[in-house]
Order: sequence, then C-alpha cells, then structure tokens
Amino acid sequence: MRDIAATAALSPANLYNYFRGKHDILFFCQDNSLDRMLFALDKARRIRTSAAIKLRIVIESHLRCVLDEVEGSAAHFLTTALPPRRQRYLIAKRDRYETGVRNLIVTGVRWGEFVPCDPALATRAMLGALNWSVQWFSPEGPLTATDIAERFADYLIRGLLSNPADSQRPPAEKNPHGAPRGSVPEATRTSLTRKSFSRGELK
Repeated sequence: MRDIAATAALSPANLYNYFRGKHDILFFCQDNSLDRMLFALDKARRIRTSAAIKLRIVIESHLRCVLDEVEGSAAHFLTTALPPRRQRYLIAKRDRYETGVRNLIVTGVRWGEFVPCDPALATRAMLGALNWSVQWFSPEGPLTATDIAERFADYLIRGLLSNPADSQRPPAEKNPHGAPRGSVPEATRTSLTRKSFSRGELK
C-alpha cells in the first residue's frame, strides 16, 4: 500500500481513508472501468444509427478506457487474485458487457450490414484484441490511444461489413464518457486509476 500511495502521489493515511488494501484498489479499478464500458455500450445502443457506427463507438470507448483513462483496467488478468464473491461480481459485469457487444453484431447481421458469422466467436476475438493492447501499448510510442482506437475500429469493423465501402465514423464528441462516480474524490480516483497499475501488474 505504501508503494501504491507513493506512485499515486498520496500519503498512506489518505489512501487508507478509502481502501483497506491492494485488493480493494484492484476491485475499484476493475469496477470503475467496467462501469465506463457499460455506460458507453448503453449510450451506443440508444443512438439511432447503423450497427457499424454503434460498434465503432464501443470499440473506441473500450480502447480509450484501457489505454488512456483507467490504467487499472489493464488488470483484467488479475481478477483471480480477488476473493470469490468479488470475482463473481466482476465476471457478471464482464459477461453483461460481452453480451451487449455480441447483440450489436447480431443486429448488424440481421440488418444485412455484417456478413453472416458466429457472433459469440466474433465478439470474443474482438474483445481479446482490445484487451491485449495493454500489453504492447506505450504512451511514448508514435500513436496515441485515440489513434489506435480509431484504427482498431477500422480494422475490426471492416472484417464484419457486407460492403466495406459503407464504413462510417460518428461525429466527434467532447466527452465520450459520463460514467457515474462513487464516493472516492475525483483527484484520488484519477491518481489511482492512472498510476497504481502498470501493464496489468498489481503493485
């Protein structure tokens, strides 16, 4: 906890005001990232537009979350380090998210936008590629998280389209996220989610 507090530029006493230990922080970061992803998914589903644009919004929001906004979300591989009850809670949220993405693909196939495919397999291939990006992405690299999000969306959606020429991009938004906040102050939340974890390793 002292190492995490130092990395997040907080005092250990301040950190203990909100978290009892490392597992609480891991759970917080995972839960926060899933809230953001589910919020973006719900927002995309409500927009009256093509399935391709809805899926693009989800893909770009997902990558911005794991690469730029909530670095603790890179700890997808550490959920087994949590107590069983918390594991089940996070897995249920992850399953809800995966089901929502799969339903977007099902809708695209039904409307004729996407080629016939196995929606579950296509979804898992897509989410696997998105989540693995945290293993190789470098903020000092030639591409920003936004650049990578846009290119990933181009590549992944093009493989599904019945007519690749139909690929479109939604209008740019100033604030793609409006996920609900908890009781942890914003400054503490940002410090923890951006600094406490690195490439999926619990420190």
